[in-house]
Amino acid sequence: MDLFWKGDHTMKTKLLSLLMAALIVVPSISLAAETRLRMSTTTSTENSGLLAELIPPFEKAEGVKVDVIAVGTGKALQLGRNGDVDVVFVHARSAEDKFVDEGYGTYRKDVMHNDFVIVGPPQDPAGLASAKDLSSAMAALAKGEATFVSRGDDSGTHKKEKLLWKTAGIAPSGGWYAEAGQGMGAVLTIADEKRGYALSDRGTFIAYGGKVDLKVLFEGDQSLANPYGIIAVNPEKHPQARFGLAKAFIDYVVGEQGQKIIRGFRKNGQQLFYPDAIK
Repeated sequence: MDLFWKGDHTMKTKLLSLLMAALIVVPSISLAAETRLRMSTTTSTENSGLLAELIPPFEKAEGVKVDVIAVGTGKALQLGRNGDVDVVFVHARSAEDKFVDEGYGTYRKDVMHNDFVIVGPPQDPAGLASAKDLSSAMAALAKGEATFVSRGDDSGTHKKEKLLWKTAGIAPSGGWYAEAGQGMGAVLTIADEKRGYALSDRGTFIAYGGKVDLKVLFEGDQSLANPYGIIAVNPEKHPQARFGLAKAFIDYVVGEQGQKIIRGFRKNGQQLFYPDAIK
């Protein structure tokens, strides 16, 4: 060893530099090698806080990391079509079925449901609370007595909203109709600031309790049902998709442990979602 270190000073310096570089690279390689599952999902599952409860037990059990991309349902499904994620967790059944029928998704499972509600200021200038049915409620909004804030982002909530307007025979337009192009939490904040109305999934609205001065003014119609589904990206379309890991996550979410977490998840003392895979 002594003979080795009696060599040229330049050589010693190079060797020390190589050793230091190796020490830096080793942990980086370990981090890069960590198994990761990429999931696109809706802003409602993220904004509600559900994923923060649902994902960690799976990560711990499987020794993996779940990377969540929270966007509108339309964008979440597009990420699946592009092969940029391994699994999608969304809430727009017709769009989900199309995704599967086109061959982009496989192993779809029902996960949970809640419902949509129309919220607005306590003063209720549009008189929404007195609406006899959903068509009357949509007509009251269209009178423009107050701003209606739309998601405007091709999300599951936006798709539902467009269907509600169509069913009521109304094409919303004008200064009272504002398209935000943002997630559910942001839309609730904007509606609160404008003293306006919005269509919201009940889960996010409950989660935002105390943050906005809005109240539920119309609810309960069968058309306001809001089911969620989870789908693996088809490896036949995208061979790089981690189908085995996606399937394991889906089985966990619709299994006893995942469904129990969903059933028990509450905010402000209220249940946000109701499990569908295990009754």
